[in-house]
Amino acid sequence: MLVLLGIAVVVFGFIVRANPLLVVMGAALTTGLAAAWTPEADLAVYYAAGRDTLAAFGKAFNDARYISLTWVLLAAIGLLERAGLQERARITIANVKAATTGRLLWVYFIIRQSTSALGLTSLGGHAQMVRPLVAPMAEGAAEAKFGALPDRERFLIRSHSAAADNIGLFFGEDIFIAIASILLIKGFLEANGIFVEPLELSIWAIPTAIAALLIHSFRLWLLDRELKAKLSYKGPVQGPAERAP
Repeated sequence: MLVLLGIAVVVFGFIVRANPLLVVMGAALTTGLAAAWTPEADLAVYYAAGRDTLAAFGKAFNDARYISLTWVLLAAIGLLERAGLQERARITIANVKAATTGRLLWVYFIIRQSTSALGLTSLGGHAQMVRPLVAPMAEGAAEAKFGALPDRERFLIRSHSAAADNIGLFFGEDIFIAIASILLIKGFLEANGIFVEPLELSIWAIPTAIAALLIHSFRLWLLDRELKAKLSYKGPVQGPAERAP
């Protein structure tokens, strides 16, 4: 029962807005020391319990140290955005005359689905690809043809950018036999007496991926038509001084 004191430490720490790392470490030590408590326990027992708790904490951190790479990547992306990454992406795509929002997202969808089918699921994502690159380029393609975008159309393009990443990943990753979703399906089927190999599941994921490609290609074609119908042609985006009468 005393081991539940660790939960109380976590709750109290977040109520007083203490440093989360210190709160977690304090809760871990509290739980470890409480688990070692007995009426006969002496200082040596508590010392050993605290040492073992810190050792377990350190081992867990060392085993999962690769998780911290995510934060390093996000910081790098933030610095690139501050240096003008989104603006350069918009300018670059605006210079491609044949580029439209739908075509750009279609190309990204194919790349995302193809790399996911090869197991490279990390080559993409909202934080590291959609927000800093794909969405600004899609908006830039629309601005180059229709001028400044209303908020509704801008958010529509952003939502389609996120959807291209999500759908491409979801229907592409199952083609790779060592992905977690395939292993989960295999384990569920075996638990119910159905024995299949991961390769069989991956093969049957190919028609679904092709169907997703065709359906989403049609949706992106409709997106281009919708933008063209709702936005009158204004030419390339002009600066405030150029738009002034």
